[in-house]
Amino acid sequence: MHTAAGVEACLPIRSDMDLVWVRQHVRQAAARLGFGLVDQTKLVTAASELARNTLVHGGGGQMAAQHVSSRGSQGLRLAFSDEGPGIADLELALSDGYTSGGGLGMGLSGARRLVHDFEIDSAPGSGTTVRVTCWVVRPPRPREGV
Repeated sequence: MHTAAGVEACLPIRSDMDLVWVRQHVRQAAARLGFGLVDQTKLVTAASELARNTLVHGGGGQMAAQHVSSRGSQGLRLAFSDEGPGIADLELALSDGYTSGGGLGMGLSGARRLVHDFEIDSAPGSGTTVRVTCWVVRPPRPREGV
């Protein structure tokens, strides 16, 4: 079971300068929670790609950051939301190597590989929300049949 400590920050994503603030906030929040430099970099890279997608493809939106804990592990959950056109072909957008261009070139699948938990809700005409979570120490997975 995950518990959340409430939304720590909600940052607008409306311009390239906002992308800088998102990266800075994510790095500082991850450092405060005890993430190592490599894991900070992975999370910031994923956040940068997702924030750029929110701006470029979603027409702008927001990022909400939240401190979460599960089974003694601390984590950071980020939610990127927009009210843009949505993603017509989610399976294609999540496939390895797919990119629409203009970002870091890693696409949603690359961002997904950099984090522990990845969820996406999108449909044509109804915007997109991507939620990612990284853990300082990965919580153990429940065992099958227990």
